[in-house]
Amino acid sequence: MILDDLLHRHAARQPAKTAVRTAERSIAYGELDRSVDCLAGLLLARGMHRGDRVAVHWSNSIETVQLLLAVFRAGLVAVPINARLKPLEIAYIFEHSEARLCFSEPALAPLAEQARRGGRPEVVSELPALRTLSAPLPEIDPGKPALILYTSGTTARPKGVTHTHYTLFESARLWARGLVGPDDTVLSITQMAHASGLNAVLLPGLQQGATVTLLRTFDAGEALDMIERFRCTYTLALPAMLQFLVEEQARRPRDVSSLRKVLAGGDTVPAALQRRFRELFDGDVCEGYAMTESLPLTMNPGGDNRTGSIGPAAPGVSIRLLGPHGRDAGPGEAGEIVVRSPANCASYWNDPAATAKLFEGGWLHTGDLATRDGDGYFWFKGRLKQIIIRGGSNISPQEVEEALYQHPAVLEAGVVGAPDPAYGEVPAAFVALRAGHSVTEEQLRAHARGLLADLKVPERIFFIEALPKGLTGKVDRRYLRDLLIAQADPIEKHAVTGV
Repeated sequence: MILDDLLHRHAARQPAKTAVRTAERSIAYGELDRSVDCLAGLLLARGMHRGDRVAVHWSNSIETVQLLLAVFRAGLVAVPINARLKPLEIAYIFEHSEARLCFSEPALAPLAEQARRGGRPEVVSELPALRTLSAPLPEIDPGKPALILYTSGTTARPKGVTHTHYTLFESARLWARGLVGPDDTVLSITQMAHASGLNAVLLPGLQQGATVTLLRTFDAGEALDMIERFRCTYTLALPAMLQFLVEEQARRPRDVSSLRKVLAGGDTVPAALQRRFRELFDGDVCEGYAMTESLPLTMNPGGDNRTGSIGPAAPGVSIRLLGPHGRDAGPGEAGEIVVRSPANCASYWNDPAATAKLFEGGWLHTGDLATRDGDGYFWFKGRLKQIIIRGGSNISPQEVEEALYQHPAVLEAGVVGAPDPAYGEVPAAFVALRAGHSVTEEQLRAHARGLLADLKVPERIFFIEALPKGLTGKVDRRYLRDLLIAQADPIEKHAVTGV
């Protein structure tokens, strides 16, 4: 079974039911299915061949849904691109994925055009006129790649997490279990270029034949308005988003009585925030743990005394905790979370070495630490990786450092995650300048802003004479983080926009 089969089935059984809606318009299952057929045929008519990559550079919208589903149906591979990325970041995704075609929202198309190299890929800024084509669509092999999601890892460049039609179906099935049914109205407040918006909201909703409501970009007030207006029953919120939803509901309450499930993931969810949510929304937060490479892995149903736990393993998912030297961690001992799941990704695109390391020993290695209690509930204990996770979005320290190094005044740069009450972590940088050069903190942040998405720009930059080094000559980030915590000036809190 693949998702496309279920879309056909829902279109036949309930053609008039709303499949996807935004604040401005909606599309029913029957119309969605027909439009996906037309778009898939048009893609093939343009000379695209099975397995070719198609980038989708579009904010949350009905068009985004149509394009992604059409790429799947045509046997091509979708490459979603976050609307917040800058041309240099987009160019890397274009080149690494070898995308032949990019559908870019009209307002975003100039960025995609700047990112092209050697005339590739072709950029299309409008959906073509839909018409029925006589050419038959290919039969889909569930084991073939369907989606590449780019996510920052411990290296400077993002990795392309590759999912097949089968793993997408299994991921949607696991997310839907206990959370989404055919009578639900689910709300996506995260972007579909992110696994949380695509794999955990859109695809489970469509798989179940539910109605999916899309928020174009995150705004707490608009999200609450959508819940009240459309009687939404389920959403997924990153912890920073949850904080802003709570603050907005306290400021101007809406009727959110329809909301029965809110899944929070991407980082730890403070117990105080969960208590405040229960007071204002009369419901529980369900904590979950997932990663782009495999999701979901665990899920805490809420409603008991285990607030703060990421829950037991999801049904059908096997988890081990590996301690030192590859042995299983003992009771109460922290170990690396390693996983076997039908929703595990197939590989990292064009990176066999990283893929082999990810699946070493036949288990997917998450790089995260947890303990397990006697009832099988897991408790997140931190990260083996140096990745900075800002509100659920991964930021590679090396990628930010590379941007800083492009300024002529910078001799050395080291980036670490600074604790933040809203986001969990934000990037902060330590910089040593070249002799005879000068630059202000704001000038250097402006330089970084021209190369990186706003969420990756360091919130603070501290100037020091030289960066601390370990015995091997590498920058000692642990020392930098300790130095950061010792600073008297707090990292400022900023609003979440466009997540």
